[in-house]
Amino acid sequence: MLLLIGLIWILWPAESSAQSVSKLSSEARASMITILPGEDVYTEFGHSALRIADPRTGVNRLYNYGTFDFNEPFFVLKFTYGRLDYMLSTGEYASALSFYKRMGRPVIEQHLNLTAEQTQRLFRFLEINARPENRTYRYDFLFDNCSTRVRDALVRSLGPIIQFTGKPSPGKSFRRLLDPYVADRRLLDVGFDIGLGSPADRIASPREVMFLPEYLFEAFEHARIAAADGPEPLVVRTDTVYWRDNYDAREATFPWPLLATWLLFGLVAAVTVREVRSLARGRDRADAKAPWDAVLFGMTGIVGLLLCFLWFISEHQVTNYNWNLAWAWPTHLVLAVALARGRTAEWLRPYALATAVATGLLSTGWFFWPQGLHEAILPIALILTTRSAFLVHRLTTRSGMRVPKPETTADVETAPTA
Repeated sequence: MLLLIGLIWILWPAESSAQSVSKLSSEARASMITILPGEDVYTEFGHSALRIADPRTGVNRLYNYGTFDFNEPFFVLKFTYGRLDYMLSTGEYASALSFYKRMGRPVIEQHLNLTAEQTQRLFRFLEINARPENRTYRYDFLFDNCSTRVRDALVRSLGPIIQFTGKPSPGKSFRRLLDPYVADRRLLDVGFDIGLGSPADRIASPREVMFLPEYLFEAFEHARIAAADGPEPLVVRTDTVYWRDNYDAREATFPWPLLATWLLFGLVAAVTVREVRSLARGRDRADAKAPWDAVLFGMTGIVGLLLCFLWFISEHQVTNYNWNLAWAWPTHLVLAVALARGRTAEWLRPYALATAVATGLLSTGWFFWPQGLHEAILPIALILTTRSAFLVHRLTTRSGMRVPKPETTADVETAPTA
């Protein structure tokens, strides 16, 4: 889940306890540690880990599935492509707690209602899973991350005695589940909505919402474990290990991208009206270069290429079937080159007409399409509609103008001679 927290964990050895322990005592306890979101971008979604503590053997380890090597070659490309590997690492709990305190991130511990034998089974599973040959896994932001691995470790080591009750069940799509976590990062919020395709608009099941640490925390609070006298709560006690005064990591900020794009649309609309009037007075050249339009369509084309990469090439499933391609056409790059060079090829007018119609229709039903399209992008779509429609008008007007024929001598009336 964390994007950079692994840098800290990589500095710790995988086997960091003072001695190798394979058998815990009857006093050993297991708990889940939830670290709430922090102020840095890479801490936006929080973190989950498992703790095994045994005062008699001296074991006090934190098992973290959120480790990665940021120095791995082509890290960003692998993350974008969907082939980034994470790993399970172990570290001393006290050191980890000190680190989170320095970051000002609250830490909550849920003590699990496990017997000594069950704690031993979980401990053995984690130790085996942390071995170099076993600890690496293919990371998936929504379906296989540091939080889902914590849940799966408990289920795989203890079996069906762990019973999740279907709570929490927020009834929200993956997209809407992510929104509160980026309410303080407006540009990141826009980026998420552009990059995520229609699969992100599917309602997440109670099991799937556990990809977010805070929902995993709630799921553990409601979970049950089978016992001799019937099901019992999985969590016997919840402690706030560390809390920061006035903590609010996700205070929503002013939606400045929305304001900025609407102001930009207003400016473009005013400029377009002025250009239409100038064209009507015959002060426009059909072959004139359009640098600002070239920048507009060029940047849009680049966005379209990125979306095509995420859909058709990357291994991410949640970036498929992206409706943002209805306004971000990769072919706009070709149009941008033509506009920058002042070309008036025959294909320009039908292409601009198709752009104006398609983007205009998309804008009309912006809030009703199956995919959640970000409201700050609507003015961009309207700008594309406006400028492509003006291009159609400009090319049509110029091609329809007729140059007066020169007068011939036959057409000139001669004055009668005296």
